[in-house]
Amino acid sequence: MDWTGTIDGYCERTDPAFWSEPVNAATNLAFLVAAIVMWARTRGMPAGQTLSALLFLIGVGSGLFHTLATGWAALADVAAIVLFTLAYLYLANRDFMGWPIWISGLGTLAFLPYSLVLTRAFETLPFFAISSFYWPLPLLILAYSALLLRSSPVTSRNLAVGAGILCVSLAARSVDELFCAAFPLGTHFVWHLLNAIMLGWMIETWRRHRS
Repeated sequence: MDWTGTIDGYCERTDPAFWSEPVNAATNLAFLVAAIVMWARTRGMPAGQTLSALLFLIGVGSGLFHTLATGWAALADVAAIVLFTLAYLYLANRDFMGWPIWISGLGTLAFLPYSLVLTRAFETLPFFAISSFYWPLPLLILAYSALLLRSSPVTSRNLAVGAGILCVSLAARSVDELFCAAFPLGTHFVWHLLNAIMLGWMIETWRRHRS
């Protein structure tokens, strides 16, 4: 992979210029706002503040990618998302499921083969292929929601809400280039806005459960 070459993967981008995706770039502020709000709401909860900091990094990484549009910026974008996912999954195992630390850790590591297998499956489906890396996530959230339905119905419901928001945001991400002719702005910015809400909500779901 060319780490410095320009990546043109979104409807809004028309050239390699820094500000070629102004809306996609600006809407990353939603991640930063959500992170700041959740940082304040999780004061005194180190794990929650770690999640909030990682959410802030998602906004920074995505902002870099939608301005610089290079391979290394894309890596920064994805790496922040992966770190948040793994951190949240560990806390879900420990705090939602009540598993011991070592089992929570193993369960977190199990996400890697799970994601690899399902990503390859989604790559074979026309609509899902473009966001194949992300589609395993709402399925996993729904699985935790189902497991918690009896023991913690409120947390179960809140997780299901998060999964629903993520599905809508993924749909917006997936149809971005399909609307280029009719709507040159594309729909990727909707992914940013909904994802910021969803990630903030997921932290809030954890906070409420712990409280």
